[in-house]
Amino acid sequence: MKVVCIGEMLIDFVCTDTNMGLVNGVNYVKKSGGAPANVAACIGKLGGDVSLVASVGNDPYGEFLIAEAKSYHVNTNYVSILPMSTTFAFVSLDDNGDREFAFNRGADEQLTIDDSAIALLTDNSILHLGSATALLGGKLSECYLKIANEAKRKGNIICFDPNFRIDLWKNREAEFKEACNAYFTLADIVKVSDEELILLSEQHDIHEGCQYFHDLGVKVVLVTLGGDGCLISQNGKQTVVPAYEINVVDTTGAGDSFIGAMLYKMSQTAAGDNFYQNDLPEFVAFAGKVSGLVCSKLGAMSALPTLSEVESMTFKVKNKK
Repeated sequence: MKVVCIGEMLIDFVCTDTNMGLVNGVNYVKKSGGAPANVAACIGKLGGDVSLVASVGNDPYGEFLIAEAKSYHVNTNYVSILPMSTTFAFVSLDDNGDREFAFNRGADEQLTIDDSAIALLTDNSILHLGSATALLGGKLSECYLKIANEAKRKGNIICFDPNFRIDLWKNREAEFKEACNAYFTLADIVKVSDEELILLSEQHDIHEGCQYFHDLGVKVVLVTLGGDGCLISQNGKQTVVPAYEINVVDTTGAGDSFIGAMLYKMSQTAAGDNFYQNDLPEFVAFAGKVSGLVCSKLGAMSALPTLSEVESMTFKVKNKK
């Protein structure tokens, strides 16, 4: 089964001056970025069938991004080149690999897609909605909801990652939550961090938070818990899959590679009557390995492993004696 990712492609300018922040940092490295592009690249690098729907500027940065996506075996036939600047994100890191963002939006928010393309993209697909910028309004937001509704109508599997960025939604959290609710009613799978779960469900108990999403129709809730692993909630049952020991260098793209690896596994397996229930712990464990390897290197796409690299590595479960 093919996977379709929709949303932003952008340039990450990553500050290599650790602990300096965006105010005091001087040296930056250009990297491919954008959450949907990262997810698509992860799936392509692992060997999956994946298409990316996005828009870039008619400039050297847009040319670079398309070439990069193709190098990860991503179908870029649905990437538009528009007469404006490509979107930038500036990223700084601290010693723990945690990030500070500043966005300079351009072509990503002007994405449009016609009905014939939507019909092709929603032909027996898994649709991943994981754009950090798609809920901000404009043409991208309209396109995002349109393809999601069509995918739902045609019975496609829909995965939604709210991808909250405080830099984009500061003092507008209620607006963000309201925008997300439309997608919770469409999604089969929702992936959130533990912080996002509290923000969006307004529940501090993780099980009650998961139930908030289930009550809206979500079949599977995945809650990433950082170094504690990932909680799977499905059919009234919660299971925690532990994380692996990793020397963290850069957490940029960690969540994207996690969900990309999950979607790769799902695309290779029939959902069945129980919607992957027996397979999900193994899928999450695999995704934890991929995400861990990405965190051990600088950059989101450039750190992505191949399937053979993941399978040849030895991983140690964190805190396991």
